Formats: sequence, structure tokens, C-alpha cells
Amino acid sequence: MELIMIPEHLMTQDLNLTYNYLSGKIPTNLSHCTELRSFEASVNDFVGQIPNQLSSLTKLEIIGLGGSNLTGNVPAWIGNFSSLKALSLAWNNLRGSIPNELGQLSGLGFFTLYGNFISGIIPSSIYNISSIYYFSVTQNQLHGQLPTDVGLTLPNLKIFAGAVNYFTGSIPVSLSNASNLQVLDFAENGLTGTIPGNFGSLKDLVRLNFDQNELGSREIGDLNFLKFLANCTSLEVLGLARNSFGGEMPISIANLSTHLRRLTMGENLMHGNIPVGIGNLVNLNLLGLEGNNLSGSVPEVIGRLNKLEGLGLNVNKFSGLIPSSLGNLTILTRLWMEENRLEGSIPPSLGNCQKLLVLNLSSNDLNGTIPKEV
Repeated sequence: MELIMIPEHLMTQDLNLTYNYLSGKIPTNLSHCTELRSFEASVNDFVGQIPNQLSSLTKLEIIGLGGSNLTGNVPAWIGNFSSLKALSLAWNNLRGSIPNELGQLSGLGFFTLYGNFISGIIPSSIYNISSIYYFSVTQNQLHGQLPTDVGLTLPNLKIFAGAVNYFTGSIPVSLSNASNLQVLDFAENGLTGTIPGNFGSLKDLVRLNFDQNELGSREIGDLNFLKFLANCTSLEVLGLARNSFGGEMPISIANLSTHLRRLTMGENLMHGNIPVGIGNLVNLNLLGLEGNNLSGSVPEVIGRLNKLEGLGLNVNKFSGLIPSSLGNLTILTRLWMEENRLEGSIPPSLGNCQKLLVLNLSSNDLNGTIPKEV
């Protein structure tokens, strides 16, 4: 379906064409709709660039063009839209850099460019738009460091996301000043240092994800910040996998939010036992501890986590028996325990895990027969 032609001098203030199958280029004669306050046409099949003729729509407050196959650059003239409150250009094929002119949008609150091919650094002027509450540049090719004062210059942040980029440097301690922060997600970057302990003051934090960075020093005490995160009573996702955190799993893990659904700590340098207090995290549906140097027996208390769907204990140094309590995990679909030092027989209780799709017990010291229940 081709995009309909827009009549000249159309007096409409809101134009919403989202979730259709509109194709072709965005019509240039939209430039005549000078009273337009909102232009939303996300999730269509457009081709080509955002036409420069739209620079005449200076009264726009909302631009929504996400998921529409657009190419070219982010237009610098958008910075002239002094009333703009929301800019969404996510999930397109945009390239080039973020224009410095966007820093002129002093009333901008919603800013999303995720899922493009945008490169370069984020202009410092954008970090000075104090009204921004939703900021996502995830999955681009951006680099540079996060400003140390970003939590002071963007105090209204609720969403701050830049995963799957090339950011380096440390996590700004000042983010604790953004007291309404709910999502902080910079997984898959090159961040170093550690997670600031003062993040425990972020009472509304739901997602804290730093999977696959270069955090930690490979030393004892790397995970001490976890005791402060016990104050984040709404936390549902904690991602720490594929970093360089050393030391033991602290017993303070028992005090993390009971709302926690995903805890990923795999592929670090942790050693020692799993604290039995992990059994307090009764709403976990994913627990990833794979690829560490954890040892001792797998605690029976993991059987309390009956909402688990995925459990990764593989590639560690666990010994002793496979706990029969794992049979309580009746909705478990994936259980990885390979490459450990587990011994004894496979417990028949695993037969209760009727939804298992993956069961890997290879490269252990198990003996006996496979129970008929399994």
C-alpha cells in the first residue's frame, strides 16, 4: 500500500499513521501542514530518508518514526523544533552521528534512537537537556565515556539505556542523583571499574543490567556493592554476567529484592560456595552462575526456587550429589550442569521436571543408571 497524498494546507494538528503497511517515501508536501503538533508514523514500510521539507513543521511536539525502514542521517534541523517533547527514531537504518543541534531541544523528555547504525559520540549538549526522562540509544555503534555528572544534568531520568555499543570508562556515581531511575541498562559495552554502592538509594530501580562489560578487578571484594542493592526493593533484573568480578558470592545476595526474576552472574571469576540464602529469591525464573570457579555442593535450597525456568551451573567445580530437590522445579525448561565434578546417580526426582527441553549433565563423575522417571 502506498502512502496517501496529503492535501495542501491541511489544518490538522495530529497525524497518526502507526502500525500500517504504508510504503514509498514520506511525502514532502506534509511540509504544508504547518499547524501539525504530532506526526506519528512508526512501524510502516517506508523507504528513503526523512525529507528535509519537513523542517517547516516547527510546531511539532511529537515525532514518532520508529520501525519504518528509514535511511540517511538524523536531520540536524530537528534541533529547531523548540516545542519538541518526544523524538522516536528507533529501529530504522539511520547512520551518521547524532547532531549537536538536538541539544537545543530544551523541553525534550522522550529520546530514542535505539536499533540503528549511528556512530560517533553523544554530543555533550544532549546530556544538558534536564527534562529528558527516557533516554535510549541501545544497539548502535556509539563510543565515548558517560559524563561523570550525567545524574546531575539529567536528574529526571527514568530510563537510561545504551546497551550494545562501544562505551568505555566508568559507571557515573552521579546516577544515584536521578532518584526516579527505573532502568539502567548498558550491557555489551566496554565499561570498567565497578557498580557504585550508592545505587542502593535508587528505590524505583527495576532493571540494572551490565552484562558483558569489563567490570571488576578479579579481586576479593569485587561484589561488595551487592549489599547496598538490597535497598532496591523493586529490582527484577540484575545482570552481571561476562565481566571480571572476583571473590566469593557474598551472603548479602540473600537480601536482594524478592521481586528479582533474572540474576545473571555467569562467566566471571567467582569462587567458593553458593550462599544458602539464595533460596530467598523465590521469584527467580533465570539463575545463571555458569563459567566461574564455584565449588562445594549444589545447595538443596535451590529447590525452593520453583519459578525457575532456566538454571545454569555448568563449567564450575561443584562436587557431591545432584540435589534431589531440583525435582521441585516443575516448570524448569533448561538445566545446565555439565563440566563439574558431580558424582553419584541422577536423582529420580528430576522426572518431575516435565517441561525440560535441555538437560546437560555431561563431563561429570556420575554413575549408575538413568532413572526411568527421567
